[in-house]
Amino acid sequence: MPNWDSLETEFTALLQLKRPPVAVSFLGKAPEGVERFVGSSPAGCSFWRLASEGRVFYTVASDHYNCAIGSHTHNFPLPPELAKGAEQTLSMMFQLEYVRPEELPQIPQLARTPAAVLYAPLGRTPVAPSVVLFLCSAASAMFLHEAATHAGSGGVLPILGRPTCMALPAALQKGAVASLGCIGNRVYTGINDDELYFAVPGADLERVAQSLRVVTAANAALSQYAHGRLVQLSAS
Repeated sequence: MPNWDSLETEFTALLQLKRPPVAVSFLGKAPEGVERFVGSSPAGCSFWRLASEGRVFYTVASDHYNCAIGSHTHNFPLPPELAKGAEQTLSMMFQLEYVRPEELPQIPQLARTPAAVLYAPLGRTPVAPSVVLFLCSAASAMFLHEAATHAGSGGVLPILGRPTCMALPAALQKGAVASLGCIGNRVYTGINDDELYFAVPGADLERVAQSLRVVTAANAALSQYAHGRLVQLSAS
């Protein structure tokens, strides 16, 4: 099994991350020895923030029901008693023209309903992650995109927008992908206006890490080259 702690340290250093990458694992059963989330959350993406702060825990379907869109992307069917509230939320989004009804079927969704979803800082994950989420600057996202392309992961999808959580199934289906986020995620997680997400399939993580070493070294050399040309060709 890969050394998740070493990978977290390397990614954090090379990308100058402010928060650790978050490992998200979609499981067929509840993990042993891991605490279950207790409480209420407005959306599943709120769990990303908790994991980035150092918590290791898992959730079940009912923990995601407060967000109709998040429940959809995670393939958690809403119980009938909650469906009306979800319809009201979607109706509001339609009226605001935030999203169109015909867009909903196009939103990526997990192929199977997980029995549990485990969240952890990458370095502390007790199981192999399904997807690893990076919260990063535009420059760091550029490096990750180049590394993922170099590693043969991603490059198929354009940069994603709302809903942020669709980046998880999208990464599993198509490879590494960047997401600009959505207003709900930005409110619920408190990320900065200049931050965005990059999702990497767990199965590709080691290859992306290897490629990131190449990419960052190449960019450092090219940065020096470009600065030299800037000075040389901008002289009056």
